[in-house]
Amino acid sequence: MPVPMARLQEALRSLRTLRLLGDIGRSGGSLTSVADLVDNFADSQQMSFCLERFLALPGGRELLAEAPAPLQLDLASLAQLPRGTLGHSVAGVLLRLGYDPDFARPRPVATPQQWLIQRLATTHDIHHVVSGFATVGEGENGVLAITAVQIGFPAFVVLNTAASFGSFRFQPERYALVSQAIARGMAIGLASAPFCVQRWEEGWERPLADWRRQLGVLDPLQDEPYAMRRMLDDLDAEL
Repeated sequence: MPVPMARLQEALRSLRTLRLLGDIGRSGGSLTSVADLVDNFADSQQMSFCLERFLALPGGRELLAEAPAPLQLDLASLAQLPRGTLGHSVAGVLLRLGYDPDFARPRPVATPQQWLIQRLATTHDIHHVVSGFATVGEGENGVLAITAVQIGFPAFVVLNTAASFGSFRFQPERYALVSQAIARGMAIGLASAPFCVQRWEEGWERPLADWRRQLGVLDPLQDEPYAMRRMLDDLDAEL
């Protein structure tokens, strides 16, 4: 692509990014606007580098070669698994919060980038459960930081950068928690095995504690203000 045209495309992408960040802020985190931001980075240089980092991870190239179909959760079946298993915990959280397990925007998965984007979208809530981050507020920033630091997923990097700056500039009373949550997520991401190459669907019946040990998540969130356990302290599930 000629350099002037590439620069124009990147300039337009930057303008769309700013507009979408404004939409996300005004809507309080609209999933539609977040999905638009994710799609805005499709075929970008940033997404190309993200894919390269994914492929360089142990198991990344093999997972992409198999390209499992986008994850579809059968919450009723997962809820029947024994307490303490990954599947039971994921189902318990999503059912309690009333989340649609098929919330992710349908996307084509014909290219490696498209497949990776949809894989991350459909496994996102599993990352919350495994790490212990709540699904709202600073907990969302924390869990985004894991994938941001592990493979540089563009939308997650931008969302956390905006959250950090936005809280510092406009909501300084939130900045401490936002920055702490992001730092905690980055620490988990740097210390643990990559979440993005895990075959979660092959281990629903495994104990959540086993998954955490295998990944190296030795200090999942428990009592922090942005912890899932604090958010759902009466849920009858391992968190």
